[in-house]
Amino acid sequence: MDALLLFKALILGIVEGLTEFLPISSTGHLILVGDMLDFNDDRARLFTIVIQSGAILAVVWEYRERIANVVRGLGRERMANRFALNVSIAFLPLAILGLLFKKIIEAYLFKPVPVAMAFIVGALLILWAERRDHVIRVQSVDDMSPLDALKLGLAQALALIPGTSRSGATIIGGLLFGLSRRAATEFSFFLAIPTLLAATVYQLYKERALLNTDDIGMWVVGFVSAFLSAFLCVRWLLRFISTHDFTPFAWYRIFFGIVVLVTWQFDLVAWTAS
Repeated sequence: MDALLLFKALILGIVEGLTEFLPISSTGHLILVGDMLDFNDDRARLFTIVIQSGAILAVVWEYRERIANVVRGLGRERMANRFALNVSIAFLPLAILGLLFKKIIEAYLFKPVPVAMAFIVGALLILWAERRDHVIRVQSVDDMSPLDALKLGLAQALALIPGTSRSGATIIGGLLFGLSRRAATEFSFFLAIPTLLAATVYQLYKERALLNTDDIGMWVVGFVSAFLSAFLCVRWLLRFISTHDFTPFAWYRIFFGIVVLVTWQFDLVAWTAS
């Protein structure tokens, strides 16, 4: 296996793990970093989708007891049934819209400059949301109704635009809809499990012609690095939100977006954007 390719897999795995659950867009970062590493072809896109499974496993491991209780209680316990129903409802909007518009979005928006613009627009929405008075009516994930779940699912669907951030759309949507900061954040974690798993399985099936045993080493490196970095990030984020809001992430998004646009405008970086 090419050592340079393994290095790229390591970097992209770390980027995936660190950005998947923060409101800064993992897809956007992977597009930009992949562009800088000259790893942005169809094979690379399949790789970046597949290593999301490492991030999924990190959430499953962190919440393994809660997930096990839900699985054991399905069909028997009201709380478990409602939790599963809410996650299912919230998953549907992105799944349906993704199937309808995925090709169009990939053709026109999976490029550094549109991603950079989405970074900035998303940051402005975060700043606006954080400056509003938060009226909290849902303290925990267990207090959510199916309507709450549908609203968060519609918010998550905005993440079809690369650079928007799946977790960011879900969390900020949750704050606007009356969820506590922890409830919105944790629900974004749980919602990531079916969302990212479905995306991984779908992409593997669709791009099965690109599957090659020679890439196993690259996938293992990307998976492991994504799992470890995501695990650390999830734990850190839960501590962070207990005393902070999401404003720092908004300023980071603005800074990063401006850097990409400036380097593109003055040809400082050979972005493949238009």
